[in-house]
Amino acid sequence: MMKRTLLIAAAVLGLSAPAFAAGETPVPPQLKWSFQGPFGTFDRAQVQRGFKVYREVCASCHGLSYIAFRNLAQPGGPEFSEAQVRALAAEYKIQDGPNEAGDMFERPGRPADRFPSPFPNENAAAAANGGKAPPDLSLMAKARTYERGFPWFITDVFRQYSENGADYLVALLNGYKEAPAGFTVPAGGHYNEYYPGHVIAMPKPINDGQVEYPKNEAGQPQAPETVDQYARDVTAFLVWTAEPHLEARKRLGFQVMLFLIVLAGLLYFTKKKIWARVGGEVEGHATPPMTHNP
Repeated sequence: MMKRTLLIAAAVLGLSAPAFAAGETPVPPQLKWSFQGPFGTFDRAQVQRGFKVYREVCASCHGLSYIAFRNLAQPGGPEFSEAQVRALAAEYKIQDGPNEAGDMFERPGRPADRFPSPFPNENAAAAANGGKAPPDLSLMAKARTYERGFPWFITDVFRQYSENGADYLVALLNGYKEAPAGFTVPAGGHYNEYYPGHVIAMPKPINDGQVEYPKNEAGQPQAPETVDQYARDVTAFLVWTAEPHLEARKRLGFQVMLFLIVLAGLLYFTKKKIWARVGGEVEGHATPPMTHNP
């Protein structure tokens, strides 16, 4: 009986576990993130490094249209100082107007401005990138994900695993490889192990040592200057841009759960006290037993 049970379990797991034939897209590996779980928070140093990677590598093609400069100084994110944010915003040119003469003009950016697009319009973006405009990255960590299938999506609910998008982005940035024998990459395409269909228009965006990280007291970079670390850091930053109030939401959720637990306890003891009194009154007014008179 035990042997039969083990065979059935093995068969179920074998059917549900990810198995990939040649040419199929593998499942991105699950990574550890500081912000995962009900009590997770962003690693400030990592998010700041991720912003540096975005600015030096990604910003030339991808915008952040939903993020304002001042958001970088708000609690729960990179938490740059207000002076740093003002200096950063002033480095950008923002189109404004019209002025009194009815003309549009450019001015230095302000903290209240949103990050400007690297291209004047979508057509210009497509023309500069082989016919396809690079997507905005503000919500990319939520917009990109992958299917885990049965029964893993059930276990994910209990584990509160919601980092599919983050894991996918890291895998994508690490997935540029030489195409295997027999696989034809069309002109203008690039082979990526984790991209659906394995052909992506974006060339490999980053290489080891491309971005210089801040140094620690020993004069060493805060983190390894490798493609994998760059991918993790910029992904953490993009998770924040997709959900800048993540930490506040988790704190509020925890407070609500505590409130509901306390409220449930108060309601329980209130119910016991009220119904205990009502039960006593009912017993005090019980109908006396019937007597038989001969």
